[in-house]
Amino acid sequence: MKIAFFTETFLPKVDGIVTRLTKTIDNLVQNGDEVVVFCPEGCPTEYKGAKIIGVAAMPLPLYPELKLGLPGPAVSDALENFKPDLIHVVNPAVLGLGGIWLAKSNNIPLIASYHTHLPKYLEHYGMGMLEPLLWELLKAAHNQALLNLCTSTAMVEELESKGIKRTALWQRGVDTETFKPEFRNQKMRNKLLGKYPDKNSLLIYVGRLSAEKQIERIKPVLEEIPDACLALVGDGPYRNQLEKIFENTQTNFIGYLSGEELASAYASGDIFLFPSSTETLGLVLLEAMAAGCPVIGANKGGIPDIINDGVNGCLYDPDGVDQGKSSLIEATKKILNNNTKKENMRIEARKESEKWNWSQATLQLKKYYEETLKQVQNSY
Repeated sequence: MKIAFFTETFLPKVDGIVTRLTKTIDNLVQNGDEVVVFCPEGCPTEYKGAKIIGVAAMPLPLYPELKLGLPGPAVSDALENFKPDLIHVVNPAVLGLGGIWLAKSNNIPLIASYHTHLPKYLEHYGMGMLEPLLWELLKAAHNQALLNLCTSTAMVEELESKGIKRTALWQRGVDTETFKPEFRNQKMRNKLLGKYPDKNSLLIYVGRLSAEKQIERIKPVLEEIPDACLALVGDGPYRNQLEKIFENTQTNFIGYLSGEELASAYASGDIFLFPSSTETLGLVLLEAMAAGCPVIGANKGGIPDIINDGVNGCLYDPDGVDQGKSSLIEATKKILNNNTKKENMRIEARKESEKWNWSQATLQLKKYYEETLKQVQNSY
């Protein structure tokens, strides 16, 4: 099968979407499929046997890390030369809309997938009033597709409630060989702790440092638990603000880690704290669980699909009267104050992650592709 992906984000950027896409491409190519990826410029020209085509792009004003690709005639020519069996648009925005138009104008079957909860991001950038308009735009784009894939049951339900049709669940995946409890070590723990003493209360966060991740919600936890130290692994447009917010707390800004270092960081923490309530899934939670780190996440969006409260981690209420402050503190104390519970959660977190691998997720995706193509053939 020949598949053309259109995505607004790809390597060298690393985030949950890029991870899912690269693992999917790797598995598709291994299974004998041909893949071309259209993404913003600055990307490699090839990845694991797939051809990568960079498209001229400009930085998003509020979010310079993200680039908006502007499809031109070269994209149309490359697509015509490739002659795909279907187009898969990942998170349709500017480049994705180009993919939708090309699919429609060339009569190529179209599948879309929803990974970033953009309407919920708006309120964190002072533009909450635009949420209804954005949902209308997303509905118009996604309803062009023969199938709309979501990464959690909560997102399937929400998209359906907003009028987006033909939705289905694309199961989660995690690399349980890269992320393992065995990678826990004192050297990495010392790096995460920095100048602060090790009192068995090392909290870690991995991901973008951006407003919608609501990282500032961790500050009251540090104020309530004096022994706690926080390591923020990642970078992003909100870093300067966060450095001011977390001034005079035991917080280390580690920057980006990857490969073995990242795997070791996950495994070396006592709790993985993920306060964001805007997640469609939260892949970093699964990676932390694969590394045997107890996790705390919001009881909202796609996260309750992953966390079994009190078993492999804890859920906190992000919409409480105090914006989840007391709930997040209570969840953190519950794990830190009970070593037996903490160790049991490590074991259960790893067990949960072992249910989900990328090859199974890709096989499911391939089945969706085949069913969609059969549906198109039967309609003639």
